Amino acid sequence: MASFLVQPLNETTWPAFEALVARHNGIWSGCWCMSFHPEGIGRHKSYEQNRAEKRARVCEDRAHAALVYDGDTCIGWCQFGSPEELPRIKSLKVYREGLRDLPDWRITCFFVDRAYRGQGVADVALEGALGEIAKLGGGTVESYPEDVEGRKTSSAFLHNGTLAMFERAGFTRDRRIGKDRWVVAKTVKPKHASGSRR
Repeated sequence: MASFLVQPLNETTWPAFEALVARHNGIWSGCWCMSFHPEGIGRHKSYEQNRAEKRARVCEDRAHAALVYDGDTCIGWCQFGSPEELPRIKSLKVYREGLRDLPDWRITCFFVDRAYRGQGVADVALEGALGEIAKLGGGTVESYPEDVEGRKTSSAFLHNGTLAMFERAGFTRDRRIGKDRWVVAKTVKPKHASGSRR
């Protein structure tokens, strides 16, 4: 893990992000990490359309992620953004029933190159995302991980990470929004007093 570095997703790092996604068939049959954005995905969207919409968001600073690198190769990421940037979370109806205030930030998705799974990349990506959030002004951060304690779960269904990983990072449980899915939250202090959010 000591050799892994983190960089924000932007126009400069797009080629490395693009290479990782392309190595994995666009992620989940061509999602390109668009599922949680307002545009969403679906049968009416092609691989190329999802790619183009993601690239447009990145170029316009409307998509955020912490990218994990091994040398020059991007090997994973943690997606984050404001609720306006990432409105399409799972279990939304149940989530809204218990909602008091929207968070400043959401963490919605992790992905790790198949060759690097089980090496702590997701933990590094989460730490990197929290660091980027601090640089962008900090605030309340929410996520919606799965509690996998005591049961076997395919990593393919853990795109939002595990409850244990978030608790290791200092998040606390707020409420349950599914059989095994929780809302977790943490307040991140700004890294610079002059930092502006989003």
